[in-house]
Amino acid sequence: MAKDNGSIMMGSIWMVIISTLLFWLPVFGPLLAGFVGGKTAGGIGGGIMAVFLPALVMIVLIVFLVPLIPVASLPIIGALLVTIFSLGIVFVALQVGLLLIGAIIGGLFA
Repeated sequence: MAKDNGSIMMGSIWMVIISTLLFWLPVFGPLLAGFVGGKTAGGIGGGIMAVFLPALVMIVLIVFLVPLIPVASLPIIGALLVTIFSLGIVFVALQVGLLLIGAIIGGLFA
């Protein structure tokens, strides 16, 4: 029977779903999501790629969708939106670190 190498896309999807459901667990939620995603991706390399795919998508969405908000051109509201979405980018960056650790551990178990 051939060994299944896993799927990077399914690993990414599992990471997004589990980290969204376990948002209330600040450290263990992303670690568990990374572990499951890394194991699903089929190895350490696949797990690392599965971590950065959703993070890259989220950052691109944040950067390109903020200017499309109609009230973003108003000075005070625009500054507030940029601040909020900048904090979103920081949150994504913090999440990636924990997901990465979990994905490497999960990749070792794959």
